[in-house]
Amino acid sequence: MSQVEVRGFQTEVKELLQLMIHSLYSNPEIFLRELISNASDACDKLRFEAVSDEALYEGEESLRIQVSFDEKARTVTLSDNGIGMNRDEVIENIGTIARSGTRAFIEKLGQDKAKDLSQIGQFGVGFYSAFIVAEEVTLTTRRAGMGAEHGVRWVSRGEGEYSLETVDLPTRGTTIELKLREDQAEFANDWRLRSVIRKYSDHITFPIEMLKAAAPSEDGADTAVVPEWERVNDAKALWTRAKSDISDEEYTEFYKHVGHDWEAPLAWSHNKVEGKTEYTSLLYLPGRAPFDLWDRETKQGVKLYVKRVFIMDDADKLMPRYLRFVRGVIDSADLPLNVSREILQSNRILDTIRQGSVKRVLGMLDSLAKDEAEKYSKFWGVFGQVLKEGVGEDFANREQIAGLLRFATTQSGSDDQKVSLKEVIGRMTEGQEDIYYIIADSYAAALASPHLEIFRKKGIEVLLLWDRIDEWLMSHLSEFDGKKFKSVTRAELALDEEAQSATPETKETEGALVERLKKVLAEQVDDVRLSKRLVDSPACLVTSDEDMSLHLQRLLKDMGQNAPTVKPILEINPQHRLLTRAAAEADDARFEDYARVIFGQAALAEGGQLNNAADFVQRMNRLLVS
Repeated sequence: MSQVEVRGFQTEVKELLQLMIHSLYSNPEIFLRELISNASDACDKLRFEAVSDEALYEGEESLRIQVSFDEKARTVTLSDNGIGMNRDEVIENIGTIARSGTRAFIEKLGQDKAKDLSQIGQFGVGFYSAFIVAEEVTLTTRRAGMGAEHGVRWVSRGEGEYSLETVDLPTRGTTIELKLREDQAEFANDWRLRSVIRKYSDHITFPIEMLKAAAPSEDGADTAVVPEWERVNDAKALWTRAKSDISDEEYTEFYKHVGHDWEAPLAWSHNKVEGKTEYTSLLYLPGRAPFDLWDRETKQGVKLYVKRVFIMDDADKLMPRYLRFVRGVIDSADLPLNVSREILQSNRILDTIRQGSVKRVLGMLDSLAKDEAEKYSKFWGVFGQVLKEGVGEDFANREQIAGLLRFATTQSGSDDQKVSLKEVIGRMTEGQEDIYYIIADSYAAALASPHLEIFRKKGIEVLLLWDRIDEWLMSHLSEFDGKKFKSVTRAELALDEEAQSATPETKETEGALVERLKKVLAEQVDDVRLSKRLVDSPACLVTSDEDMSLHLQRLLKDMGQNAPTVKPILEINPQHRLLTRAAAEADDARFEDYARVIFGQAALAEGGQLNNAADFVQRMNRLLVS
């Protein structure tokens, strides 16, 4: 007999187990759905690997999931004959939880436990839902293709450690036995288990079996009864059924299975395409972001099937990265069952399916935005920044994606991003040809920018942007519906405004002021100009269309990247009192104080930092007290 090895869970797992055991879940029956879902995945993986290696079936090709119970012993047992696991896989997949996300999940947990519980499924902890109802869990498994001597038994009471030992296991697959807590004994019941299976797992494509209840003999004598298994679920792939035969509840439950989510989806699209390429798609828009949404290398959420045989769930060719939040299945009738990743990289059928699926998702979003504004607002709040990636990645659908973008503007009155580009165009002032925008570090900074003063005066709406992706977004979004985009922080801004000079004498004074400022600030600025955009502020910094924006320079430096230092252009409002005082100052030293303070204020208003804050304060104090 092999020696039992005791191991400790990682710290994050201990914390998560305590949350579960202390009733983080308000719906304990979900444990069965999660374990059956994992068993279904194991069967899918075996069927896929066996396409190229039939020996993995070990003479048993009929895949199934079996659920049994012992009321007296207070146990529930779930078995599958899927791919199984070896020792290393048990340690990796069961001894740790969602290695990249568990700590992030723990950090996100707040005081609203009802809200927190809905996040659990997004962190790959479905197996650990067993501890909602169980005081002890025993998992016995052997990977298909390995000898019987390579079986593994894993046991834990969910108290910070687990034991491992090698056991003989003649059959492949995984068996999980739950020793129920006393307050959860109701699940050791035939009717209770069957009702939960039908409620949550009826759509699972593999048979879920339970033992038939033994019929009493007519004469009352005890007779030996051979146990007989019977299928409990429908076991028909949901997406193969007619839409008219599927209820909204069934669609929702299938999403929870395929998306490993606890909440209902925002919307779904179920379509069968026939013609040169035949395939069926069932695609969902989630209402909650998975923990790894910003990991662009994470597996996709769309599963690829070929004639109802699972192939893979991370086929990059099925959905572009900017739609990585989409969940669902695509079942092709044309691809070969032994399709490889190499074939997927250069397959016209997949290209056609991908194009059609992207159109389907974007159409779903269009419909949601048009007909269910509240739902679309929820979608945008969760996935808006990801959708923005599509503007630069999907040239063919750029215009449609741009139409789905939402913004806060100078007229929206809050930082809620709810305004579409079509709405902005519809509110353009007479003669306005461009869509104006500003990118800042925050909504407040964007709204308070001095660059907006002339736009407020003229009643021109400006898009307010502050997400980190927005610089990248606007570098790829040059126009929409025939209207070009123009940054209000660029020097070349055509607003038909005259520099506000009234007399030749004033022009001479202003010209002299500009030249003096250029001389003092030669190392800081590329040029000094009279401003056409300032109304109340003394000065602002702008850049030319060819140069990198000041905001992008700061972003790159914050990210530790080398960014070229571009000297900005200082635009001044000659009618502001600070500028008129500077213009009248004869003392060169005091004029330099004025110049440095004017430049420093403009840099701070832009969201930048001063190279020498102490010097700025000293100069400003000298001007204030003298």
